[in-house]
Formats: sequence, C-alpha cells, structure tokens
Amino acid sequence: MTDISSPPRSGSLGTWLRDPNPTSPLQARLHQSWRMWRKLRRNGSALLGLAILLVIALAALFAPLLATHDIFAQDLGNRLALPSGEHWFGTDELGRDIYSRLLYGARITLYIAGLTAVISAPIGLLVGAVSGYFGGWVDTVMMRVTEIFLAFPSLVLALAFVSALGPGINNAIIAISLTAWPPIARLARAETLIIRRSDYISAVRLQGASALRIIARHVVPMCLPSVIARVTLNMASIILSAAGLGFLGLGAQPPSPEWGAMLSSARQFILSNGFVAAAPGMAILLTSIAFNLVGDGLRDVLDPRHD
Repeated sequence: MTDISSPPRSGSLGTWLRDPNPTSPLQARLHQSWRMWRKLRRNGSALLGLAILLVIALAALFAPLLATHDIFAQDLGNRLALPSGEHWFGTDELGRDIYSRLLYGARITLYIAGLTAVISAPIGLLVGAVSGYFGGWVDTVMMRVTEIFLAFPSLVLALAFVSALGPGINNAIIAISLTAWPPIARLARAETLIIRRSDYISAVRLQGASALRIIARHVVPMCLPSVIARVTLNMASIILSAAGLGFLGLGAQPPSPEWGAMLSSARQFILSNGFVAAAPGMAILLTSIAFNLVGDGLRDVLDPRHD
C-alpha cells in the first residue's frame, strides 16, 4: 500500500508539490507553501529586501570572521582616518575601525528588533483576539487601553518608559515592546470581528468548545498571516526607535557599537568628516527599507484576497 503522507518515490517532487488535489495534510501544507513562494518570487522588490536582510544577517552571524580590527581598540594617532585599504569605512573619533563596528552593531540591532517582535506580537495578538471575540465591556476596556498607547508617538512613549526603567539594551527592548503591540492588537481585533461570525466558528461553538479553545485553535491561526506581515512592516519603526534611543544615550551604552550610538558620537563630525556618520546612517536606512520591502511582499502573499 502506498503511503500518501509522503511524496511518491517515482516521479518529480515538483509535480507532487504542484498537485492541486493533495491527498494528505502534509501535501496540502507544502502545496500552500510552494504557492506562497511562487507569489513572493514574482515580487522583485520583496526579493531585493530579502537579499539585503540575508546579507545583513550573515554579516552579523559571521562578524568575528569578517571583522578586520578589534572593535574596542583605540588608535588616537589614526583618528578620523579616511576610508582606505586598511580601514574600509575609515575610523571614528577614537581611531576605531568603523567597518568592524558596523558588523557587530548589526548583531545588536537584529537582537533588539527580533526580541521586540517576539515580545510585542503575542501580546498584541492575544489582546486583539480576546477583545474582538468577546466584545462588550471586554472589548471596550481593552481598546480604550490600546488607544491610550496609540495616542502618543511611539518614540516619545518609548523615551518615557526607558527613562523610568533606566538606560540599557534590555530596558530599551522592554520600552519599545510596550509601544509596538497596540497596532498589532487593532489589526488582530479587526480580523477577529470577521472570523467570529464565520459559519465554522458557530459550528465549533455548537459542539461545546470553550471560548479559550476557539480563540487558541481557530481564531489565532486565522489572524497569524496578517500579524506576521504587520510585524515585519513594524520592524523598520522598531529599528528606528532603537537607533533613536541609542542616539539619545538611553539605549546601548558606549563603547557598544550600536548604530544609533555610533551615529550620536559622530554627529559633531558630520560637516568635517561626514563618512563617520554616513556609515551607521546608511546601515539603519538599508535595514529599515529591506524590512519594509519584505513586509509589503508578505502582505501580498499572505493576504487571501490576493490570488
């Protein structure tokens, strides 16, 4: 008897993935993933953003191998040196190699952005799903709290939180996470309001499923595609907030090679030695643009209304 849960031994794997009539849950999931990849592959800007993010991630991962100098070693006799074969992006005001510090700074930036997304996305998804499913006073209370957070610019609110918590990377992550979940909650609530009126939700409810089970097993999975796309788009604002806190001295502390802190220390040399500030500024710009391009592509791919 042939095992329908695995691809056939004879024939092409591509044919098995492209089969519009899957014979097993595994084949159905892989077929759906294959279709999403095809749609994403046709989006040139999304692929460009994905390539930029891949380069940045690899640079951060292999920073110890790619770095040419000690990121903390100072050489005051060679301060503000122009880009050269020895120092590809030049040196900063303390004679430290800018290229090597950018590589290690990518680690800090991706760490902040990734951990903030891991913290804020579940909070926003849970608040939005519970609010939209129950409605009534639960929805009113949760949405009023959400609107209070949305009433303030995210960077201003993050400044308030990190000022209360104290400077540092971990406190900056907490502060940015507290400002990043409200937009996700509003999106999840809007999706849940549509999902809870679906026939299959009514059928599950008639079978005696509890509200917690319906939210966890049926509502949250349906909200995930939109939330993933929104979180990816939010990465740019998270990176800018992290750089802003570092620029103001409330994020990563010197001599940490965080891009915002590097930009802060270089601001006094913008007119005389612009390359010192240009390197971290371009790194922040490219990373933010890349996340926006990928987020736009994921939104088109994961949105069921786009065929």
